[in-house]
Amino acid sequence: MKRCVILVAAVLLFAPTSRAQQADISALAPRLQALVDQWRTTNNVPGVSVAIVHKDGRVQSLTSGVADRQSGRALAPSDLLMTGSTGKTFFAAVALQLIEAGRLDLNAPISKYLSGKPWFARLPNANDITVRMLMTHTSGLVRYEMNPKFTADLRAAPDKAWTPDEEIAYLLDSPAPFAAGKGWDYSDTNYIVLGVIMEGITKTRLYDEVQKRFLTPLQIAEVAPTTSRRIPGLVSGYAGPRDPLGLPDEVMVNGTFVINPQFEWTGGGYATSARALARWGHALYTAKAVSTKMRDLMIAEAVPARLGPETKYGLGVIVRDTTPAGRSWGHSGFFPGYQTELAHFPDLGITVAAQINSSATRGPLRLIYDLVAAIR
Repeated sequence: MKRCVILVAAVLLFAPTSRAQQADISALAPRLQALVDQWRTTNNVPGVSVAIVHKDGRVQSLTSGVADRQSGRALAPSDLLMTGSTGKTFFAAVALQLIEAGRLDLNAPISKYLSGKPWFARLPNANDITVRMLMTHTSGLVRYEMNPKFTADLRAAPDKAWTPDEEIAYLLDSPAPFAAGKGWDYSDTNYIVLGVIMEGITKTRLYDEVQKRFLTPLQIAEVAPTTSRRIPGLVSGYAGPRDPLGLPDEVMVNGTFVINPQFEWTGGGYATSARALARWGHALYTAKAVSTKMRDLMIAEAVPARLGPETKYGLGVIVRDTTPAGRSWGHSGFFPGYQTELAHFPDLGITVAAQINSSATRGPLRLIYDLVAAIR
């Protein structure tokens, strides 16, 4: 069995750890590693990467399995995996800072920012959607990325770099499933439209905004924008036989994606290591990345969501009021070949990120609950 347990001290954000605390965390390692190994074996997943930011600030990494089935190379804590929709947390944080600065109005109709776009009037619910509705998935804009014509076009042009306008075009002149603000439907399209608005405000690439506002000041490395078919440090992913985008089981061939993941943009748009993602989530949900006021707003805006019992969706955050490990704030992520879960448990002060290089099985949320139960 190929596995790894690493304890590292966070270089920023956290208070020093006492020797007693270090000993307690180290003593937990065998039990936590056993849980990770067991979950991977039970779910027949090639590799699992987990990172835990403990209440005292220690970052604990655990890996199990392989980065690549062909080579059999063991998965390492520094390896990158696609985050899928968990990447929305970076872009939502930019939006929160723009809201606090008075540059983005949560209550404004999106016509305030987009009325000059030639496609705007053809957008479903165009005149009734607000920025808040985009961020909470209550706009009525459906998922362009699951449109059969888009998935066929994506596979047919694997090198194509998609523009937001081209992606939004798959929705134009189509009926909305509900009136704006009168329903809930998870859709990357919401965050693509939000991305267009924010780049119009900042006049810069949002990837550059994330780097400048968060990754550089927080000193978080092992984070890569997924802007091309080759992403340095990304491990192989396996989609299984029934991928919703119609991709083959092996989504990378000789280090090159079978399609261009660039299309995801503000719907996700990143590959990270688990330890980088856990540090990011801890900074975000403990109000180190955004102000306490904006962190609280992010949670307070949560609306009922079809993501499980007692689950809501806020401003780029999944809010679970009751879980086996207590209430949590975080996000889930799917990209063909990969799944990610990020969860912060505010009552415990613990943040956990779990990533797997398979999208053919259930995600690792249950693993996170088991790990937190063992830590409590």
